[in-house]
Amino acid sequence: MGRAFEFRKARKMKRWSAMSKAFTRIGKDIVMAVKDGGPDPDTNSRLRAVIQNAKAVNMPKDNVERAIKRASDKSLGDFKEVLFEGYAPHGIAVLVETATDNNTRTVANVRSYFNKCNGSLGTSGSVEFMFDHTCNFRVPAEGLDPEELELEMIDFGAEEVFADDDGILIYGAFESFGAIQKELESRDLEILSSGFERIPQVTKALTEEEAADVEKLLEKLEEDDDVQNVYHSMQE
Repeated sequence: MGRAFEFRKARKMKRWSAMSKAFTRIGKDIVMAVKDGGPDPDTNSRLRAVIQNAKAVNMPKDNVERAIKRASDKSLGDFKEVLFEGYAPHGIAVLVETATDNNTRTVANVRSYFNKCNGSLGTSGSVEFMFDHTCNFRVPAEGLDPEELELEMIDFGAEEVFADDDGILIYGAFESFGAIQKELESRDLEILSSGFERIPQVTKALTEEEAADVEKLLEKLEEDDDVQNVYHSMQE
């Protein structure tokens, strides 16, 4: 198995655990998708993907429809996606993906978390190169062989395909998202969820005490409403 498999296995029980946080995140994703491509999921592949993710975390259909309607309001401000890079204690690289309607607030908050937890916020490009930016799709496993599916999907950008308890996961480069999505839909394969992840190229093992120092920073970041995802190079 490759790095995507190990990464997913380590994170399986950790992130997206709070339902309210997941709903907040998807609500922002809906706003950005609608602003980018309109409110019709049939013609907006990005919105279609977000709606699939909403179903995956049991977000009520009414919530989704309200978010789409609200996002269609031209008076509603847009969310800007901003990436922060830095280091946690003990040399752990950290990437923070945010979606914010007030960049001044978000910058101040993220900087304060790094400072308070003995980390350091870096400049653009200082950490991002240490992570592979990937896309992923989950489809039902019934009737599918992961190895055969991998061979069939390689031409569309798939790099790693494997099964877990919840279906089959397909990983590819960030740029392959559209091609993989289109091919899965053309095969009438149900997409249970999809998204993007940043997988560390190298991870670092820490002692229990050192890991606790890093977790303090990660928890502060993940509790912030502007933060969508946090990635790091600590071995889990």
